[in-house]
Amino acid sequence: MRHEVDQSFLELPLRALADAALARARALGAEHADFRFERVRYASWRLRDAKPAGSSDSTDLGYAVRVVHGGAWGFASGVDRTMDAAARVASQAVAMAKLSAQVLRASGEAGRPVALADEPVHAERTWVSAYEVDPFAVPDGEKTGLLAEWSARLLRADGVAHVDASLMTVHENKFYADTAGTVTTQQRVRLHPVLTAVAVDGESGEFESMRTLAPPVGRGWEYLTGTGWDWDGELERIPGLLAEKMRAPSVAAGSYDLVVDPSNLWLTIHESIGHATELDRALGFEAAYAGTSFATFDQLGTLRYGSPVMNVTGDRTAEHGLATIGYDDEGVEAQSWDLVKDGTLVGYQLDRGIARLAGFERSNGCAYADSPGHVPVQRMANVSLRPDPAGLSTEDLISGVENGIYVVGDRSWSIDMQRYNFQFTAQRFFRIENGRLAGQLRDVAYQATTTDFWGSMEAVGGPSTYVLGGAFNCGKAQPGQVASVSHGCPSALFRGVNILNTTQEAGR
Repeated sequence: MRHEVDQSFLELPLRALADAALARARALGAEHADFRFERVRYASWRLRDAKPAGSSDSTDLGYAVRVVHGGAWGFASGVDRTMDAAARVASQAVAMAKLSAQVLRASGEAGRPVALADEPVHAERTWVSAYEVDPFAVPDGEKTGLLAEWSARLLRADGVAHVDASLMTVHENKFYADTAGTVTTQQRVRLHPVLTAVAVDGESGEFESMRTLAPPVGRGWEYLTGTGWDWDGELERIPGLLAEKMRAPSVAAGSYDLVVDPSNLWLTIHESIGHATELDRALGFEAAYAGTSFATFDQLGTLRYGSPVMNVTGDRTAEHGLATIGYDDEGVEAQSWDLVKDGTLVGYQLDRGIARLAGFERSNGCAYADSPGHVPVQRMANVSLRPDPAGLSTEDLISGVENGIYVVGDRSWSIDMQRYNFQFTAQRFFRIENGRLAGQLRDVAYQATTTDFWGSMEAVGGPSTYVLGGAFNCGKAQPGQVASVSHGCPSALFRGVNILNTTQEAGR
């Protein structure tokens, strides 16, 4: 079901404010100016043991003007919805650009002025994400009631001592216009439900937890009522899996073959590929939150990122993806492109400024700001590992392993500031013996370098194993910004990966 942009957003003075701001920027000599008006509503609910534990509901509303003047960036934002106020914000942005130009001259950087890669004009475009029911149209009592019912279902199971439940929802509207003539209006919805069951051993005091694997999605309320995920099936399985985890033996450290489920592999993709192929990091212009990148620009087209079965795309068009849009915050139309092809680094994620600086013909649409008070920065697309069209099922991948571990669900991770040395844990680890699952293991982490890990990937599963995972909380920039992003992948088989025993590593 395709929705229309909310009428209440369209009734705001979007065009008039944009016209006033862009006209002032032109009059002051800006080489480029863009105007962005946003209304973003965030709401969340938390339950502890089926009882309300907290909720929030807030709306971020305002506009921003960004300019290039004298070869330097300028930015300002405001909330006053009058034409005079919008023009003043544009004047402030130009004044900031002039100040930035002075700083560039003083630092010797004036010889490298800001320039944007060319982009076709997209006039009067509208885009709305794919969802059926806006979660904000559902009564709050219905939301908390469903979470309470699910929590109670888990609490009734033997061995479950506590249950935490949460739901995060976002409704985002953006209007964009620039001096080239691009005008876009967009609306998207996303949500993230999570339930965590906890078991406690009364004698030893030891405890374990088991979280749902359902990923955050660019869907509506229908996701919680059976579209896109089998909630009843997952809730039924969790208590038994949690009880088995409590009894599971500790892993023996060593080298194992791994079959990694998409519910875990998405996070490894995010940390070791997603951040590493942001070109601003690879060029050394960005280091906040995630560091720079070992995949430096001079290695484009030559770096062996992984094995020949490794094919990774950047994608801002994937249906229900968290980073899926119609147009980015620089007016660039959403695209899909190759980052790693047959194991070799062949592309990066770009915005218009970085694309021009590095010699690319155009951006691939990766500019995003998380609020009207923040300047757009280069942000991650839906970075995904492609399945093999004729690939195996997860069960078939497992059947090809004599001594290994099946890895399910994300948990903790650690990776260095070049996105190269890492280790990851999971919600569930299952021992594989002679091609069959042989019970759960505890205290497991897999450790590798990025190129060794992806180089050890022998096979990827088929389309039936492909799942779009992701996160609401990818951080970047200073001041910090948060973005939502999805990562699709199939199950995959890795040979000879180093396994740590986390209890032993901790000295316990």
